[in-house]
Amino acid sequence: MVTPTEVVFLGYMGLLVLERLVELVLSKRNAEWAFARGGVETGQAHYRFMVVFHTAFLAACVAEVFLLHRPFPATLGWVALGGAVLAQGLRYWAISTLGERWNSRIIVVPDLAPVEGGPYRFLRHPNYVAVVLELACVPLIHGAWWTAAFFSLGNLVLLSVRIRAEEAALGEAYARAFAHRPRFLPEVPRG
Repeated sequence: MVTPTEVVFLGYMGLLVLERLVELVLSKRNAEWAFARGGVETGQAHYRFMVVFHTAFLAACVAEVFLLHRPFPATLGWVALGGAVLAQGLRYWAISTLGERWNSRIIVVPDLAPVEGGPYRFLRHPNYVAVVLELACVPLIHGAWWTAAFFSLGNLVLLSVRIRAEEAALGEAYARAFAHRPRFLPEVPRG
């Protein structure tokens, strides 16, 4: 028998899948914009793996909860939900800041200055911070511990490849602009 919290979790996961589909449409539109302006794509090999990885993540969240009958973990579930919502807010702050330049692929339009506004004032990779937070929190909303651990570790490996490829593609202007900005955790000014 399906519990009320499982129904809510399944609804949340359905919304997350819908969100990913909307992001793919937005990414395709933005890719067309970039290619029309001479954009160059890199990282295609790891991108295919990334798509499979993130699709498997969504499926694993649901599978672990329903196949292993994971209970809603009360306080931890609410904290995880808060973390997942925070991740979404950060993700869409980054996406809206980048505008037409945002893409799930690595496509760089030559001669465009790096975007340094929004969350990029504080860190180099706010979208990846959101992904790290999301992969840890979403499964824990309903106690999917194995999924949270496995995909969080896998994501660290994937991001190590992705970030190197992205920063290399963005080039020297990006490296200069972001030389003193942390990659993932904003620095707290000391009085």
